[in-house]
Amino acid sequence: MHLRFLDRWPAVVVEGSQRVLVIADLHFGIESDLAAHGVHIPSQSRARLERVKDCIGAAGADLLVLLGDVKHQVPGTSRQEFREIPHILQELREMVDLRVAPGNHDGGIGRFLRDGELLPVRGALIDGVGYLHGHTYPAPDLPGHPLVIGHHHPMVALRDEVGCALRAGALLLAPAGTGCLRQEDGEGLPATQVLVMPAFNELSGIDIQQLRKKNLGPLSRCMDFSAAEVYLTDGTYLGTAGSLRPE
Repeated sequence: MHLRFLDRWPAVVVEGSQRVLVIADLHFGIESDLAAHGVHIPSQSRARLERVKDCIGAAGADLLVLLGDVKHQVPGTSRQEFREIPHILQELREMVDLRVAPGNHDGGIGRFLRDGELLPVRGALIDGVGYLHGHTYPAPDLPGHPLVIGHHHPMVALRDEVGCALRAGALLLAPAGTGCLRQEDGEGLPATQVLVMPAFNELSGIDIQQLRKKNLGPLSRCMDFSAAEVYLTDGTYLGTAGSLRPE
C-alpha cells in the first residue's frame, strides 16, 4: 500500500493501478444535531464540501472513497441532510468516480447514491486494499490485506515543555492481531495492518490517549493501539501511540 499525504487536509491517496482518494467521517448534518442540543452554528456543509473538492483536485484522483458517516443523524435522516446531501454527492460525482463504505450513521444513505456507488457494509477490496468504515467485522476476504478505516476520529493533543499545544487530526497505522479478527463461526483470519483515518469533519476528534481506552467495535478490539504509528495529516511521523506523552 503506497500512501501519499495531502498536507493540509485529513485525507490520503492510496496509489496503485489507480489513485484512490480516501476521506472518512464527513458527518454532513451535524449542525442540526448540535442545534437540538442547544449549540447553534450555521451549516458548514458548503465549506466542508469545498475542502473535499480541493482534495480531489490536489490528488488527481481517479476514485473517491468515502469511508462512512457521510451523514450524521442517527437514526433516520434530518431535514438538513435531505436538503444538502443530494447536491453534495452530485457535485462530487461530477468530478470523480464515487464509492461509499456505509458507516453506523449512514442508515438510508443508499437513497442518495447511484447503482454501484454503495460498497458492502463489511467492506470491499479495491486494488488489493480493503476499505470499510470500521464499526463491523471486515468481510472474510479483507484480512490479510491492508485495511483502511474511519469511525475512530483519531487526533493528537500534545504540549511541549514551554506550553505550546498541538491539537490536530492524526492517522494511525496499527497492527491487528491474528487471533482477534474472526468470522462469526470462530474461524481465525490472517493478521493485517489497519490504517485509521482522521475525521474530515472539523468538529470531530478523539484524542488517541482516550481512544486506546474505548471500545468502538470489533476492529478497535483487534488493534494494538500502543504499537500504532502516529502520523500528522502532512505525513509527519510522531512515533508510536504508546510513546507519546499525554497532554
